[in-house]
Amino acid sequence: MLKKSVLLFFSCALSVMLCAQVKQKGAATEPVRLIRGPYLQVASSTGILIRWRTDVSARSKVRYGTSQSRLDQAAEDLTLLTEHRIQLKGLKPATRYYYSIGGLKDTLQGNQDNYFTTLPEPGKIGPYRIAALGDCGDNSINQRRVKEQVLKYIGDKDLTAWILLGDNAYSDGTDSEFQSKFFNIYKDDLLKKYPLFPTPGNHDYHDTDLTEKHAQETHETAYYQNFSMPVHGESGGTPSNTQAFYSFDIGNIHFLSLDSYGKEDRTYRLYDTLGPQVQWIKKDLAANKNKGWIIAFWHHPPYTMGSHNSDQEDELVKIRENFIGIMEREGVDLVLNGHSHDYERSRMMKGHYGPSSTFDAKKHNLSTSSGKNDGSPDSAPYQKDPAHKQGTVYVVSGSAGKLGGKQSTYPHNAMYFSDAEHGGASVLEVEGNRLELKWVCADGEIRDQFTIVKKAGGAHVPK
Repeated sequence: MLKKSVLLFFSCALSVMLCAQVKQKGAATEPVRLIRGPYLQVASSTGILIRWRTDVSARSKVRYGTSQSRLDQAAEDLTLLTEHRIQLKGLKPATRYYYSIGGLKDTLQGNQDNYFTTLPEPGKIGPYRIAALGDCGDNSINQRRVKEQVLKYIGDKDLTAWILLGDNAYSDGTDSEFQSKFFNIYKDDLLKKYPLFPTPGNHDYHDTDLTEKHAQETHETAYYQNFSMPVHGESGGTPSNTQAFYSFDIGNIHFLSLDSYGKEDRTYRLYDTLGPQVQWIKKDLAANKNKGWIIAFWHHPPYTMGSHNSDQEDELVKIRENFIGIMEREGVDLVLNGHSHDYERSRMMKGHYGPSSTFDAKKHNLSTSSGKNDGSPDSAPYQKDPAHKQGTVYVVSGSAGKLGGKQSTYPHNAMYFSDAEHGGASVLEVEGNRLELKWVCADGEIRDQFTIVKKAGGAHVPK
């Protein structure tokens, strides 16, 4: 009887060991799953960074080529990790490349929809098309409809790039919110095809694991871990050496992405003109005076009466009073912001740094035109003389996801056109000395547009 019990014990133990070995072998052969991406960062005329995330650690490989049927080049990283970053170098400017992502032996994704086009050579004339999405990441029907209409508008022409105007994942900017409300929404179209250049908003600093003060001072938030920026001048401009703010070139357009909510050296905000960010801005603008266009974008607008009030909110007031003058003196053509969940747009203007009630159209507007250039009364393009660099157009485009809200003093006196009823995104179209912005709404309507033309005669404007 004892022998039978011993034999039964060893038999059961052997069975358990064999089952465990089978399970271990099974686990080792389970496929790696793609849970984020691919998405395109740090783009330039000769390179791009491709990022993606997997559920378990794996090695990284990107296969790529100018034909979808022939991905004859590759770049890889043998490190086991879940956050994959592969930098492609030595690419040809303004060239479409197809690519696949995966491990050394497997492919996680790669078909005719996995492609990107490198940016044009710096200084080269367009045409270029850039979409600007503000306050987009809220997982709303409006967010999806705006995206669909932007894609419908661009059709088969593609985007050169797209930019984010802050508050990219509501309401706290956590990693899980970025996953469900940003990456999952744009993964099948915008993210895998078009280079992305973001800027942070206040909700990107609302990390639930940290105090807001800590997040502002250290930048240890999901936003900064989820995005890669050209901080060393890889995409043009003056190196900033920080992810908080940076610049880049798309052909003859110079962009600055700024941080209006975080702090530098644990102290300085965007409106602190002696701080590191503003000192870098001055250096960058001084070094890029030869560019055809200068466009700056950040989250908090200097002029708004939508869901936020630029006469009452501290950040907005100080940005208008202390910072906007620098933008105007250095010849910035266009300022794009979010924060208010509507669309507001000025004429070409200069020199208004006070509250809405002090705006004087005769004094501050440099044109009586609507700028629409659509045949309606007073709709001629804004004319800008490059020699004097006078005039900036201010646009709030914060309804690519979140929508609605008006102050009792809506609309702002400086704004020619305001709409808090419809969601939308802005699409910039630039060619040579002509810049046009169209506000593409969630129902497909283009409810506002304007054109700026730079007069011939400036060194950076083609004849």
